[in-house]
Amino acid sequence: MEISAPVTATALSLEERQRSNLLLAKKLSLVALFFAGFGFAMVPLYDVICRITGLNGKTNSVPMVADKNTQVDDTRWVNVEFLSHTMPGVGLQFKAEQFTMRIHPGAISQVNYTITNTSNQVFVGQAIPSITPAVAAEHFEKLECFCFTQQTFQPGESRVMPVVFVVNPKMDRDLGTVTLSYTFFEAVKAKS
Repeated sequence: MEISAPVTATALSLEERQRSNLLLAKKLSLVALFFAGFGFAMVPLYDVICRITGLNGKTNSVPMVADKNTQVDDTRWVNVEFLSHTMPGVGLQFKAEQFTMRIHPGAISQVNYTITNTSNQVFVGQAIPSITPAVAAEHFEKLECFCFTQQTFQPGESRVMPVVFVVNPKMDRDLGTVTLSYTFFEAVKAKS
């Protein structure tokens, strides 16, 4: 009869610790995978939530009909501020040619944004607009905007892109400043 050597407590705890660490690594990998997928789903989810609730400053992105005539209100001014953001690491420089513009409600106005792809890769993305204060969003109408479609930028390409808009004269007279903010997101790549 052969007697095997007794297994020490140290050897068992080492094996158990390795199994525990492997299980933890698997769980953390699943969490990281979930949040990576959630990050890509945020833009479409944001669009759906804004469409359903009308909240969060989404602008009116339906172009105005040509026969929809608005009268210019020369009795007051509205300051429109222009902000631009990109997601970290996407390799874009994105800015409005001017930070602020003073306009009369009802007047058709234009601001240009300059976008440069500083990376050595093709960038495909879309700008998502928002307006603050949120109550002004329904009175801010874009006639032409690069945010209506996805944009493709070749490596090193720089482009000037206009936004043509009208602030409806029906906007509350107490709103003296409106901020138009764009965030450029990378488009979700289709799986082959």
